[in-house]
Amino acid sequence: MRRKKAPSKIPVMPIAIGSGVVIVAIVILVNYYLDQTTLSGQRFGDQLAQIQSDLKNETQSFDQHLTQYKNGQISKDQMLKITDEHILAVKNILPRYEDLKAPDAFKPSLQLFMLSTETQIESDQTLRDWVVTGDNATSAKSDQLLQQSFQYEMNALQSYESAKTGGSQ
Repeated sequence: MRRKKAPSKIPVMPIAIGSGVVIVAIVILVNYYLDQTTLSGQRFGDQLAQIQSDLKNETQSFDQHLTQYKNGQISKDQMLKITDEHILAVKNILPRYEDLKAPDAFKPSLQLFMLSTETQIESDQTLRDWVVTGDNATSAKSDQLLQQSFQYEMNALQSYESAKTGGSQ
């Protein structure tokens, strides 16, 4: 009589341990990636908020000077100097947007924030022309551009919130 070969035993325990280690490693890597993405988004949000805060402070200061000019408390020459300094300050803020490392979901909102700031600069330059000429049509054009800038900013905020909550843009 011939002996039957016993079926070969596959080492189940080492395979199970190996599979478990691989699964745990994948979970750790996925969690790490998600944490890094969250941190990147948080860092971007903080930096963007700082830029917006600096822009708001600069604009509020300029608006106070503009009110003083309209009330006759500041001369035309002083206002032109203040306006030139303000435009330069806002132009210096603009490149800070480009330095941000925006996660893909936030790129549309970043573009809108930049467009808002660019339009604000255009409004301020038109306002400067009004200070020089006193032409009310120029002042109205400046106001119109400022309103457009505000609308871009509102769209940027909406896009930002949508990206932050994971919604579609």
